[in-house]
Amino acid sequence: MILTVTLNAALDLTYRLPEVRPHASNRVRTVSGQAGGKGINVARVLAALGHAATVTGLVGGPTGRAVRAELAEAGLPDELVEVAGETRRTVAVADDRDTTVLLEPGPEISPPEWRRFLAHYEHLLPGASVVVLSGSLPPGLPVDAYRGLAERARAHGVAVVLDADGPALVRALPARPAVVKPNAHELAAATGTADPAEGAERLRVAGAEAVVASFGPDGLLALTSEGRWRARPPEAVAGNPTGAGDAVVAALALGLATGLPWPERLRRAVALSAAAVLAPQAGRFDAEAHHRLLALVRTEELGRTHPQGEACP
Repeated sequence: MILTVTLNAALDLTYRLPEVRPHASNRVRTVSGQAGGKGINVARVLAALGHAATVTGLVGGPTGRAVRAELAEAGLPDELVEVAGETRRTVAVADDRDTTVLLEPGPEISPPEWRRFLAHYEHLLPGASVVVLSGSLPPGLPVDAYRGLAERARAHGVAVVLDADGPALVRALPARPAVVKPNAHELAAATGTADPAEGAERLRVAGAEAVVASFGPDGLLALTSEGRWRARPPEAVAGNPTGAGDAVVAALALGLATGLPWPERLRRAVALSAAAVLAPQAGRFDAEAHHRLLALVRTEELGRTHPQGEACP
């Protein structure tokens, strides 16, 4: 079982319309909603791939109840912990050209609520093969929250895939997550360099066992103890990119759980990410496109990794 942690769960609303006109009234064509937050999106992708995934994290209030009801309807095992505050909502406004996402901050988490979650998390770890820690931290949590969760997983012999940014990412690195997956902006912000290879190496020096950086239509760059690779999609795809990174994380977690070689992990991650862009909502992917692209993605080995340089600031 892969355990996904979503500390700042959400009810994701998607508004679709032909064109968004700024500073004007816009008539929405369709509205859809589902439980969201990056870890929940990852679990949804894993379930669609036929792999067992359990959702944990924090939810509260009427919106939290709506999140849990949708998870039950989707058949995703729910081990979420209730808090007093109201779970946030996110709104993705998608037209025929692009998507704009509005993100609420989430509820304030009290120290007793955090301690209650930690106890529940420890209870779940023995049944997990991989833990996915992804997404933003809600107000009230310590900036090193992911470090504590990663250390607990490591103590149970459970590998960690981390998808975070800013201080939450940097502070978690000494816990030696098995895989860290920043995007281009997150990588540059965390490491202070615009050079992707140098930035990824800085994250490895700081503690990450492997770094897989995502560059949207330009694919993935992976730096690991076994080597360096680039993997690119065979063609450009247009659609809703909001769930593409979560699809990459799902593929990397599944590859880690099943022991796939790195080139195969990356090939599957790129194909799944591109197929997710073609789906209308995060956490989903176009199965037909996924099958077609999987046969076309190619990986390029860049040479073995030689740790050097400085850690990220």
